[in-house]
Amino acid sequence: MNRLEIEWKHLEKSGNTCIRCSDTGEALQEVIEKLAVECEPCGWEVKFKETKLSEHEIPESNIILFNGKAIEDILPEAKASESHCQSCCEFTGDSSTSCRTVEFDGNIYEEIPSSLIRQTACVITQCCGKVA
Repeated sequence: MNRLEIEWKHLEKSGNTCIRCSDTGEALQEVIEKLAVECEPCGWEVKFKETKLSEHEIPESNIILFNGKAIEDILPEAKASESHCQSCCEFTGDSSTSCRTVEFDGNIYEEIPSSLIRQTACVITQCCGKVA
């Protein structure tokens, strides 16, 4: 059986995360549950791993890795960037804190949407949509 490990790295402080990461996490849970069911008949096992980061690792925060590769390494038209994140500023006490974003198809995503997560996983597994 093939294995798709989806790792989500995000800032966590005192059991909380920023708004962007929180929204990404919700989207991830939704997609992972569906992918696990959809991909199993095609020979794929979907596993989820959460990596909690410290304030010193913010540049890695809100990144999703698919078998160790970021979205922008799988989807050639995707690009990683960053923008000011008020929520992270509150966590760090630094008003200039930026957080990771992903640019894809003319949109800049501060929170990674379920559609982009699914699309990335489907490129790897090639099984999306084959099971009703």
